[in-house]
Amino acid sequence: MRRRSRSASKTGVPTDAELLILRALWEYGESTVDDVVGRMSSNRPPNYKTVQSLLRIMERKGFVQHTQRGRAFVFRSRVTRDEVGGRMAKHLLERTFGGSPSALLMNLLDRNTVNERELNELEALIHDYRQRKTEDDAQSK
Repeated sequence: MRRRSRSASKTGVPTDAELLILRALWEYGESTVDDVVGRMSSNRPPNYKTVQSLLRIMERKGFVQHTQRGRAFVFRSRVTRDEVGGRMAKHLLERTFGGSPSALLMNLLDRNTVNERELNELEALIHDYRQRKTEDDAQSK
């Protein structure tokens, strides 16, 4: 278990429990430990001390920070949903698909229902990405 914590810290990818806490902070903003416990969406209500410990670990990893208001610590996220999503996608891409975006995309397409509209959106996104990349390459020369 300790090993996973170290690897999560190196890659910047939160554990499942940390992700639940981050979701609560993203949705509700600054929160005390009590607030987080009450706002976490989970089948079982989390334990106060467990959430408190996780928040301290997450602070060491750079995911959250706290300020003190009276006797209470108020936590807020230091990372956005997009930042974490990008890190998790990159982690999945490297670990599972050997760094191949096309292998990841084909896996998603093969295992999910994708309608014509969504395929057109994907094609448009790829086209826009190519244009931006071409423009960026031209500017950097």
